[in-house]
Amino acid sequence: MSEESQTPDTQNPDSMYNEALKLKDSGDVAGAVEQLRKILEISPDHLHTTMALGVYLQRLGKPEEAIKYAVRVTELQPEDPFSFTQLSVIYQRCGRIMEAEEAMAKAHLLQGGAPHHH
Repeated sequence: MSEESQTPDTQNPDSMYNEALKLKDSGDVAGAVEQLRKILEISPDHLHTTMALGVYLQRLGKPEEAIKYAVRVTELQPEDPFSFTQLSVIYQRCGRIMEAEEAMAKAHLLQGGAPHHH
């Protein structure tokens, strides 16, 4: 066991992510966003970080940034219906209904359901 394991690892995306969650749970969403951005500097494709940024930025009233991260999640996981469901929810909360419906249709398609037409 090395002595380094005693201190929080500032180069480990997973431990940094856990620190960000603690900030968010304590009510410091802006602090959590700052921590999450640091993770992407060392691990640009860290999935959970990218997902969390989409949600937290939307809560902070930064819809354009939130959408950017939510879209990135769908690029990282193009076969995952949940990625598109989350994107749809963020679009809805940002008032972009057309895009929200398109993302939800994609989620349904990936789940094996037929897209429904209005």
